[in-house]
Formats: sequence, C-alpha cells, structure tokens
Amino acid sequence: MREASLQGAGGAAPSTARRDDRAHVLHSWSAIDTLNPTVVAGASGSHFWDEEGRRYIDLSSQLVNVNVGHQHPRLVAAIQAQAATLCTIAPYHANAATSEAARLIAEVAPGDLNRVFFTNGGAEAIENAMRMARLHTGRHKVLAMYRSYHGATAGAITASGDPRRWPAEPGMPGIARFWGPYPYRSAFHARDEREECERALAHLADTIAVEGPHAIAAILMESVVGGNGILVPPDGYLQGVRALCDAHGIVMIADEVMAGFGRCGEWFAIDRWNVVPDLITFAKGVNCGYVPLGGVIISDAIAASFAKRAYPGGLTYAGHPLACAAAVACIGIYREESLIERARALGDTIIGPELRAMQARHPSIGDVRGLGAFWAIELVRDRDTREALVPFNASGDANAPMMQFAAECKRLGAWPLVMGNRLHVVPPLNIEEGTLREGLAIVDEALAVADRFTAN
Repeated sequence: MREASLQGAGGAAPSTARRDDRAHVLHSWSAIDTLNPTVVAGASGSHFWDEEGRRYIDLSSQLVNVNVGHQHPRLVAAIQAQAATLCTIAPYHANAATSEAARLIAEVAPGDLNRVFFTNGGAEAIENAMRMARLHTGRHKVLAMYRSYHGATAGAITASGDPRRWPAEPGMPGIARFWGPYPYRSAFHARDEREECERALAHLADTIAVEGPHAIAAILMESVVGGNGILVPPDGYLQGVRALCDAHGIVMIADEVMAGFGRCGEWFAIDRWNVVPDLITFAKGVNCGYVPLGGVIISDAIAASFAKRAYPGGLTYAGHPLACAAAVACIGIYREESLIERARALGDTIIGPELRAMQARHPSIGDVRGLGAFWAIELVRDRDTREALVPFNASGDANAPMMQFAAECKRLGAWPLVMGNRLHVVPPLNIEEGTLREGLAIVDEALAVADRFTAN
C-alpha cells in the first residue's frame, strides 16, 4: 500500500509557521478552531511537500490555477527580472510589461476582444464585467446560473449560484437566476444531451421573457462550470445563448477564470464551440497565480462606450508590472511547450479513459465528465437512484464519506480537490505522464473508501 513519500531523510525540522498561523491567520471559508492546515514548505513541478517532508502529487493545481506547475524556472526568472527593473507603478501610467501582457492576451482571445482591463483576481474581474455591461446597455439586470461560482466580493458572490452566497444575502440588486444544462441531474427531465440542450435554452428564453429583455444588461456564465461540478455544456448550448443575447441586445459574459488558459484544451473553453462572447473574465491560468492577476477582455463595441467617457472603475494595483511580466512569460510557456494541445491530449488519452475505467470498477462513481485537464467524478451511494454520496451542502458528520475519501488520497500521496460529492481531477497541464498515472492510481485505490458507503 502506498503512503505519501518523504522529500528528504527524516523530513525537515518543524518551523514556527504552524504556531503563527494558528495564532494569527483567519483562513478563507474556515472556522478557526476546526482547521488543521498543512504547512507547505516547498514545491516543484507537479509536487509539493509539507514541513515534515511528506510529498504530494498535486491533482488540484492548488485552486485550479497552477497550470504550468510549481516554480517553473522561466516564470520565476521573469518575475525576478521585472522586480529588478520596475516593481510597481500607478495604473494611470503605461509600462512595457503591462502593455505586452494586454497585447498577448488580446492575441489569443477570440473575435474582436482586443482590449484588456486588469484586476487583481477573478472576483474583481466579474465585478467590472457586470459594471461594463450595465453602463454599455443602460440596463440593470444580470442573469446568472444556479450551480455557479463567480467570486467572494459583494457583486460576484451575489451572482454566484451555490450556497457560498447565502451568508452574504441580501446582496447586490438586479441578479436573476436560471438553470443551466446538467444532463446527469437534469432540471428539465431530459433523456439525452440533445434534449437537455433544447430544454435548457427554452428555459433561458422563458426567463428572459419574464424578467424583461429591455431590463437585462448581461447573461453571466462559466463557459464550463467549474467549482459546481465541471459541467460541460452540450453542443449547441453556448451557440444558443449567443443567439438569445444577439436577439435582445444582451451582453454575453463568459467567465473563464477557471476554465481558460489551456485548462480545457483551448486558450479559452468557449473556443471549443466557436462562440465569441462580448466580455471574457480571466485570472488563475493567465500567470498561474505566481503573482495575483485577473481582468476583463473587452469587445470593440463595448470598449467604444468608454472612448469619450471615463470608465468609472479602477484598482491601485491594476496591471501590476510583476503580475503582468509573469503573464507574458506564462503565455510564452503555453506556446513554446504546446501546453494547450497537451491538455487536450491528456484528457483524450489518459484522464478520460482512466476515469471511465475506474467507473466500471467502482460502484461509488455515478458519473464521469470533463475535457482537457478539467475533469470530475461524481460519487454516489446508489447508481440507480443517483443518490449523492453526501447530501447537498453537507458539513460535519454528514460530509464524513467525502472527507474520509480525501484523507485516503492524501495518505497515499495525492492532493485531491474535493467539492460537494465530487472529486475534481485538475492537474498541471505539464504534469509528467508517469506522475499523472501514479496520481490516478492513488485515486483508484482510495475509491475503496467511497465504495464502502454504497448500496451496490
């Protein structure tokens, strides 16, 4: 039986990091007294290790952002070189790193999305995209999906459709919701993906009608839903959304914060369906989180709205030179190491086939779905009824089966990303094939824990 290996003989000596963390840090989405964080001492490529030297294969890419792996030497060198040249400058100036990053991002964006507004991360990108759409159209409503997550700032969390928004309610006014496609748990009682697509689009059209198309500024959606299940839209769905937006003068905002920059085997996930939105929000993979960076890629038509009037928004660190230098280097790495194509190949030849083979062996796997290096297995108690392994929004004892499964993955040496009743398999795009197969073998072994809770 495998166990997480030690990075060095005997492991590293414990530091004061845990003591200081427990005394002074409030972590995201966590209760102070119940959290027991792993103290990470270092990382390289597709691995990281704790202060005791225990080494893990990173199947999570941390929060689905370390697309080129940890401590990529070219990316580190670019940040160091920029720090020696210009660490920071106010955003009303121009500088070489920010200008080049904007040009390169526009080059890989679809259609006429030629201008970039930089932010510090994905949530701020969502905030500004919604503001741009409202100002461009003169309308106030934004339609957003259930089963979505767009960030934790005030407007972004209101637009999110999952339970993380509940403590922030009532939130920003003007958000209306609709159900997106999810064939495995169809809200429309569809029998197949074609019917799911048709019924989901009909539902969206009805929602537009009853909310008043004259009042709707934007439809905001993740091109491929990320944290709420890696839900790949059926063919034709995004084209149908684009057509509805065109028919009613509605801005289409594609949230590509998680799915973009190669994660789905395309520069942007929406490229797979040859759809051009009006705005794209990005973060994470643009520079793999080595320095915080996000932004909005803007169509020519929307940019024209701010040609003669000032755009009323900004951030002290917008277009930060260190972050943008990292983006320039990262886009170069994607191109020169063919990581967009590699992500597609990983999904087609390794991740997808291996997960489907596991589904045949493990009664706890109800569904397998994904593309590129962006996959999920949905765990169930009963395949026939599709009862989830843990209830919706489970916590405490109710969530024990998933926590035990995750703990077994870690014990065996792979760091999982567990959300709800799902394991998300989202490794770095440049993970070595042998390491990926080793990580998937650990998942296969750990699934015996989940199988113990099934009725099959």
